[in-house]
Amino acid sequence: MTAMVLTVSDRSARGERPDAAGPLVAQLLEDAGFTVVRTAIVPDERPQIEAALTAAADSGEVELLVTTGGTGFSPRDVTPEATLAVCERLTPGIPEAMRYASLRITPRAMLSRAQAGIRKGTLIVNLPGSPKAARENLEAVLPALPHGLKMLLGNTEDCARLP
Repeated sequence: MTAMVLTVSDRSARGERPDAAGPLVAQLLEDAGFTVVRTAIVPDERPQIEAALTAAADSGEVELLVTTGGTGFSPRDVTPEATLAVCERLTPGIPEAMRYASLRITPRAMLSRAQAGIRKGTLIVNLPGSPKAARENLEAVLPALPHGLKMLLGNTEDCARLP
């Protein structure tokens, strides 16, 4: 399965800070068997985030599009709004599971505004920008994603049976 990682960060987009979460997420996805076909960095600007999400999903090139950054309370954190604007269907169980797993680590997990949804044949999942939190959140849902993606792509065989 193919994936893309989109980092949302003003400072990384301006070259002021290296992107730490994006490469980590790409490596975790590759370790799980995904082929990461592209990575990109955009600033915390809703039109640019929406354009990047739309272009990637509409290209048919990626089944999974993971974002890092922009999920907090800062006025510039608009990744969830951009995600909601471009998705055709929401997948609320994914961010619920990430917050549940993170709450076992820190009470601040409840402050995450991450979203997840589907646009065409692409699942979009928001992760926090902190490498530690991005890892914890992705690891919480990663085992279920291949099955969900197979269903999204039309393979509903054995949907109810657990591996």
